[in-house]
Amino acid sequence: MHSTKPNKLDLTMPVQYVKGVGPARAKAFEALGVKTLADLLEYFPRDWVFMPEPVKICDLRPNENATVVAVIEQTDFRPFGRQPVFKAVLADETGVCRILWFHGGYLKNKLAPGKVIVASGKPTIYKHQLQFTNPKFVVLDGTGAADPQSLAGPVYPASAKLANRQIKRIIQPIIEDAGEIVDEFYDDKFRAKTKLITRPDAFKWIHFPPDAEKLAQAKRRLKYDELFLMQSGLALKRYKIQHFSPAAAMKCTDKIDSRIRKRFPFLLTEDQNIVIAEIVADMSKSIPMNRLLQGDVGSGKTVVALYAALLAVANKTQAVIMAPTEILANQHFLSIERYLKNSNVSRLLVTGGITPKKRNEIKSRISTGQTNIVVGTVALIQEDIDFANPGIVIIDEQHKFGVHQRAKLIKDKTPHRLVMTATPIPRTLAMTAFGDLDVSTIKHRPSPRPKVVTRWVAPDDRQKAYDFIRQRLRAKKQAYFVCPRIDPDPCDTNETTDSVKAATQHHKILTKEFGDFNVELLHGRMRSDKKQDIMSRFRKGQIDVLVSTIVIEVGLDIPNATIMVIEGADRFGLAQLHQLRGRIGRRQDNSYCLLFAETENEATKSRLEIMTRTNDGFAIAEHDLKIRGPGELFSARQHGLPDLKIANIVEDFNLLTLARKNAFALVSSDPMLTQPQNRNIRTALIAKFGEKLGLVDVA
Repeated sequence: MHSTKPNKLDLTMPVQYVKGVGPARAKAFEALGVKTLADLLEYFPRDWVFMPEPVKICDLRPNENATVVAVIEQTDFRPFGRQPVFKAVLADETGVCRILWFHGGYLKNKLAPGKVIVASGKPTIYKHQLQFTNPKFVVLDGTGAADPQSLAGPVYPASAKLANRQIKRIIQPIIEDAGEIVDEFYDDKFRAKTKLITRPDAFKWIHFPPDAEKLAQAKRRLKYDELFLMQSGLALKRYKIQHFSPAAAMKCTDKIDSRIRKRFPFLLTEDQNIVIAEIVADMSKSIPMNRLLQGDVGSGKTVVALYAALLAVANKTQAVIMAPTEILANQHFLSIERYLKNSNVSRLLVTGGITPKKRNEIKSRISTGQTNIVVGTVALIQEDIDFANPGIVIIDEQHKFGVHQRAKLIKDKTPHRLVMTATPIPRTLAMTAFGDLDVSTIKHRPSPRPKVVTRWVAPDDRQKAYDFIRQRLRAKKQAYFVCPRIDPDPCDTNETTDSVKAATQHHKILTKEFGDFNVELLHGRMRSDKKQDIMSRFRKGQIDVLVSTIVIEVGLDIPNATIMVIEGADRFGLAQLHQLRGRIGRRQDNSYCLLFAETENEATKSRLEIMTRTNDGFAIAEHDLKIRGPGELFSARQHGLPDLKIANIVEDFNLLTLARKNAFALVSSDPMLTQPQNRNIRTALIAKFGEKLGLVDVA
């Protein structure tokens, strides 16, 4: 049984044993994500109220924050009109002022003549008299002894079972003992250099700041600590890969380089050559390559990936390429087949739905090393395939796989690793979600892409858009229609054109609308052979309109498809919209992306408008990150990092940069954090990020 007194050695103490909590409140805290004393310390306020010292009514000045302690002389509630209003007149010995609350009906039984209140806000002049509008207030008790400052202080994210005042009352005595509970990470010299206050002071001031300046100092210190621990974890993970898991060092002679390049019927771009040089340098070492290759849609990443795969094959090892969908895996395999036609390199495609006989044959060929290049989906993991000698693993759109899925593919072997994404990664995410990888970027496309005109189409203009699409179809071009879901929502009885489109339902509508053309349906729940047949016919031009879900989001290359219609575009993130748009404009014809959406949401409007203004994937990714935050773009489940509680990688980019530099320097000088001065950092790191980043063995 834990004591109720928190102590320095027991930040893991269940919150139940904190004074004032108990079993019932412990459950309410757990619903808020607070299980231990450490969690309670890091249950940071969402806001802070600083209350000016009370002044007399005669000393109030218009538009200046002020607090008054006064008696209510009269009240008046008017429930009708444009906005219900509760009014009161306050008085002290020096004068009177008005006060009003819009939608203040809840105050009828709370405020009455004769009661004394503390009100705080910014008075204005209304009809020649001072007036507070919607001020913060507290009713004093009968003796008038309540502290006016009870209005001030932290405002916590509360719940129906835990009010702000209760949380405040529970946390306050713990914070008073912060000096005993909270360990410092850095010495005085380092803190002076980085202008950081002590860690105990940071916890005191984040919860109960004496003033705005001390609150700012507390925020800076705790944000830095959070980012520093995360970056230290990434640095340790990187060190562990580089020093404890040797990979096969691969030679790239002029002869090998020449033979690989002859496979491509075009010259590689400067960007591609730079990235290939980085990959070749990595693979020449026994330290496993751990590189992220990012490039906008159509920038030529697949060619670079195939170069890396063929380098592994030339060094008598296997190459494994994993894609998130069957369609993308098929696309990669077709590209590889095209480039490796009549070569001695053996290759296999592994997707779901393989017959038992075929599966056993495939597993045998891979485990005995007869197959050089294996392309597949998660079936590569699910079929429990054992690779004879994997030299490189290439994972496309790696954020679409869970962190544990990626680990399963590699198992106990340590091949070189190349991960690719056509979702441009902003610098901040590259330093966090992908912080343990080296980053290569293909900035320019192999040849100037034709213009992709993007328009946001209002519901009233739908028929005009259909007429335009019909013209393009008559000119022998093809179109995608992408819907947010496969089947209609059973709760959605609205059959108007503005309801959320479902692919199955919309396919029937479009079949009638474009009766002179071949309209087909594609979605993720179809059988593999059916999907492959549809994509093959679409590629050959036998299908004019393909109605689909986001299953076509990445990797497809159908040169004749020049129209992309995205239904319910307000329901997609910017990165997804940009990926979908990347399916068109693949050759020389101008292409058209039509976003069908009706929304009043300002953030959504901002997303749709930037799509119409730019085709620059990196600009779009930065904008998306600002609007939606990193959590939605790359969830913790996928990249393996827990959510940050106080730091924001976008707003705190400079602090992130500083924390990363210092963390990597620390791990370089003390790789296992065993030096006495780093003991507290090590303990905190294991507790906070150890399991998520696979650092348990560091403990």
